[in-house]
Amino acid sequence: MGKVGKLQKFAEVTSFENCYERAPELKGKWKSDIFKNDNPITVELACGKGEYTIGLAERFPNRNFIGIDVKGNRIWKGAKYALENKITNVAFHRLMIGNIEEYFAMGEIDEFWITFPDPQHAKKRKRLTNGMFLNRYRAISKPGAIMNLKSDSTRFYEFTKEIIAEQNLEVLQDSDDIYAWDDIPEYLANIQTFYEKMWLADGKKIKYLRYIL
Repeated sequence: MGKVGKLQKFAEVTSFENCYERAPELKGKWKSDIFKNDNPITVELACGKGEYTIGLAERFPNRNFIGIDVKGNRIWKGAKYALENKITNVAFHRLMIGNIEEYFAMGEIDEFWITFPDPQHAKKRKRLTNGMFLNRYRAISKPGAIMNLKSDSTRFYEFTKEIIAEQNLEVLQDSDDIYAWDDIPEYLANIQTFYEKMWLADGKKIKYLRYIL
């Protein structure tokens, strides 16, 4: 297929069998009705084109992955790739993260990823790792659920560390430059989003936090 415009992508993605749009009827039923297994579920928040959702799904076939974004034309690329390559442990859900509790049940999610989010420099209340959002994630996750943040933004990274300290959360991994690690995990080094590649080309350091919600 040649170049596809936003409107065409949006129209196509609504017909993809691995895509769902504001589907509260699936609350508590993702394992039974969609993935048809009892494997853990990982959610990528604001997944964009789904590079990380797809990359993780390919590497961890015994887990289920859901990419969430508000814009259907963004998730089109990842959803289409998954269909063409028969990746069955991945799905995409178009919704507003601010209403995420309406679409997943308590205890349904095991892990979250946020990769290169908008740092929202002027609006802390919109930052996806602030206390309000963490409470929303807790409302749908299992006790001990894990959050992963990968970002180029020093301000967002430091803000998240402040929230972690305020809430006395357990940090599992913390780095202000993951590519300086001697033993960087393969999935951190080799799954790169469009934005990560752009920031690396600009010489920015990539930060990473992994902590228990």
